[in-house]
Order: sequence, then structure tokens, then C-alpha cells
Amino acid sequence: MTERSEIERAVRTAAPYALVETVRAQLAASHGATSVRLFLADYGLTVLNPLEALDQVADPPQPLSIHNSPEGRAFGSQEPREHQIRHGDAVDHHLPVTVRGERLGILTVRLPGDRSTRQTVDELTQVADLLGHEILVAERDTDLYRRARRTSRLTLAAEMQWQLLPARACSAQEYAIGAQLEPAYAIHGDNYDWAADRDELTLALTNGMGDGIQASLLTNLAVNALRNARRAGIPIADQAALADQALYEQYRGASYVSTLLLRFELATGRVEIVDAGSPQLWRRRGRTVERIDLEPQLPLGMFEETQYVTQDLRVLPGDRLLIVSDGVFDAASPTGEFYGERALALAIHATSLLPAANVPRAVLRELAEYRETDTTDDALVLCLDWFGREGAAGT
Repeated sequence: MTERSEIERAVRTAAPYALVETVRAQLAASHGATSVRLFLADYGLTVLNPLEALDQVADPPQPLSIHNSPEGRAFGSQEPREHQIRHGDAVDHHLPVTVRGERLGILTVRLPGDRSTRQTVDELTQVADLLGHEILVAERDTDLYRRARRTSRLTLAAEMQWQLLPARACSAQEYAIGAQLEPAYAIHGDNYDWAADRDELTLALTNGMGDGIQASLLTNLAVNALRNARRAGIPIADQAALADQALYEQYRGASYVSTLLLRFELATGRVEIVDAGSPQLWRRRGRTVERIDLEPQLPLGMFEETQYVTQDLRVLPGDRLLIVSDGVFDAASPTGEFYGERALALAIHATSLLPAANVPRAVLRELAEYRETDTTDDALVLCLDWFGREGAAGT
């Protein structure tokens, strides 16, 4: 049995809460590692939190800045980085822990200098990839990794919303997606969802009216109604209609959910859209940034048995789509000036070189500087880069 298969077998059979300890023991035996630490990105994507701090070790490491630390730079670039230890020959290897585009954190492995070869880095990268997949499986059975992702307590509404989300990023041959919600620890009704299969990708952006638990419960019902309809294999216009019925039956029009649904044909770039509310759709094509005007329809749950129709759009390889909630474009500066279309277009231009996973947080930082003051309003940004399918028509 090879070292790689031994490590993989050990990690896959480890207790859900003991993944890092297992990796630590395996790498010490196989590579002479003197230190193995896992740092997980917090919900706000501001720091990398050490998992060891929860294990009550004698000298736990402190949270690290995502923007100003060697580990943070490896997280941002999604490339392994090395850091020579001062007054010694040991080397710290910072390895991204990422699963299908979802950036979970950084695995830091300290090795003797003579063991830090290119082949070793490749092997450690595979271990970090394995660890990421096993963390997602282990989260079904332990709270350890979710606790390590928070710098403060989540509100109950925020806890419900984060549990509802698919991930913060996803990538495939045809596309890359990144999304972020703020305030991360106190969100109410904003939400996003996605699902892909061999031939299509479906996105859903929702914004339940109200605040706190009521907004979160409303959005939870809407998202699950949309998922139920989507998993039945019906078109997105009918998905919207069925979710509309479920919401109206529960709230009788007193509460409703603004929704934007998009269905992408992966082979062609054709997009079907149902615009049932406030989220805005923007597109960057080449140097041109523009808002895509859609025909607005009634939010879900406002009236009984509303019928919805789709609109068509086509995306081309190289296109970037940005979807923002009203908490972004309706945000106001201290002087009362709305963030609006001009500022949003400038932010899209300014982030044009960033990968999709990094764009939402960058736009939300720009928004926070514009507002200058903290706010409880939800703000959602989702970015989709379209690559297209190789050999498809129009590619």
C-alpha cells in the first residue's frame, strides 16, 4: 500500500471530529511534519480561524487576516505558498483547502527544509484536497468545523440562512460562481441557491420581506418550495408558480419574496429568466458593463395563483454576470446619496481581474466604505463567470 493510499484510508475512516489529528499523525510519520494546523475562513471572509483553538491546546494560534498574512495570501491566490521559518531550516507550507471552488481554508504543514521538495508540495496539496472533501462529509455529524468558522455568535435568523445555502463558491468547466451575504452574522431574508446537472445550471436569488426570524422563515419556505419544484424536473416558470402558491397558502399575501430565477443551458449559453422581484442582473462583456433590463413580475406569494413567464438571454464565453439585492443598489451614504448604478458599475470594473469567488466580498467591502456606517440591511452579491463548453456552438 502506498503512502497516499494509507493517508486516504486513515482520513476516510477517522472520526468526524478527528480529521486534523489524523492528518497530523499521518504526515508526521510519512513526511516528518513537525506541525499541522487547519485554519477555516469565517462567515464574513475576514479572518482564518484556527481549529486548534477549540481543542483547548496550551498555546492556540490566533485568527489570521485573510488579507494580510502568508496564509491569507495563499487563500486569496488559491496557490500553495512557502514560508521559511526564521532562525531555522523548517518551512511552512500553506495549502488551500478547497472543494469544487468552495474555499474552506488553509492547511499549514511545517516540514524540515530537506523534505520540502516540489514532489512533497504536490503530495501535501492532494492531502489538503482530501481533507476538504472529508470536512464537508463530517459536517453532517459534528459542529466542530462550523463553530470554527465564526468569530462571534450568529443570530438565529443568520444560522437558519447559512444552513440553507449551498456553498459560497462553485466551479465547473462551463462556469465559476462566487457569492456572499452581509451582515454575515446577522442576515435576515436574503438568500441564494444553485444546482447543476449534466445539461443545465439553475440559480435562485431570493429576498424575503421583513426582519429577523420572520424573514428567515419566509425565505426558508420559498427556497425549499423552489427546490421541491426544481427537483421534480419542471420548468423555472412553473417552479416560480408552485413556490408562489406555497407562500400564498401560508401567508395569504401578507408576506412575499422577491426572486430572480435563471436557468442556463450549459451547451449553448441560452438563459431562461424569471424576474419576480427586486434583485438586479448586471453583465460585463469585454469593457462594457450594463444592467440587463428584465420585465418585472409579481414577487412570490403576493397574490393567489400568479402565472409567470420566462425571458431569454444568451451568455458568451468571457461574460461576467453580477446579481445584487436591493441592500446593495439601494444602500445610502451618510449624506443620503444612493449607491446606485454608477457606483455599482465602477465596482464591477474595479473587480474585473478578480476570480468570481473573490468578487462578491470585494464589492461588499466597497459598499461598506461607501456607507461608512454599519447597517442591519441584508446585502447579497453573486458573481458568475461564463466560460462555455468547449466545442459548443458560439464558443
